[in-house]
Amino acid sequence: MRTALHLCVAAAAAALFTAPAAMAHISVSGPAFAGATHEASFGVGHGCDGADTYRVKVQIPSGVTSVRPMDSAFGKAVLEKDAEGNVTAVVWTKPSVEDVLPADTNYYKLTVRFSVPDTPFRVLHFPTIQTCRTADGVETTAEWVDASGDHGSHGTGGDAPAALPAPALMILPPRAPGWNKYTVNEHVHDLSVFKDALIVWAGKAAYSPNPVTRGLIEAEPDTEVLSEIHPGTEIWVKY
Repeated sequence: MRTALHLCVAAAAAALFTAPAAMAHISVSGPAFAGATHEASFGVGHGCDGADTYRVKVQIPSGVTSVRPMDSAFGKAVLEKDAEGNVTAVVWTKPSVEDVLPADTNYYKLTVRFSVPDTPFRVLHFPTIQTCRTADGVETTAEWVDASGDHGSHGTGGDAPAALPAPALMILPPRAPGWNKYTVNEHVHDLSVFKDALIVWAGKAAYSPNPVTRGLIEAEPDTEVLSEIHPGTEIWVKY
């Protein structure tokens, strides 16, 4: 790690830039920390073609345990389990059809607490089925289940409909103020997971979300700009 750049990072810390999180139509709050308990809120940003949301089913990925949902103003939470008793999904439904709004006007927040797998830098996907209902009783569904990361058009000529992305939650390793050393066992291609770090080093390459620090990295001799992290890479992260 370069001494001059290290000193400049400390000076630039007060200007740390935190980029706003990209909001999917159904979002999940994060990040989560490996081996810890996380309270995830799923945000339902809109209904379906003007119809209000009536039911939301969130599927629980493997490795997520001790699932305990919260009832909400939207409706009570019901657990679905497999033959071994593992929670596979949480379903919230409005108490009755009379509670369905005449139009798509409301934002809903649904919360689940669970134990996070001890798998740092893994992305957890929560495929979600959203059911909407019109004032005259017609139900439609939106399946937010695509975990590919490619949410554009698929198929020949791009004529296929765009896939709906599943809510995705990044698992980060535990951290302490100052320098943290990690070995990354996943391919990390979106370094915005370090949006609250001062700087990230991997060998002679560095990354920072701070535009001032990023400029120093680009200007530093014999230093490369870190754009992705490959499995097996040792990194140093300063928070």
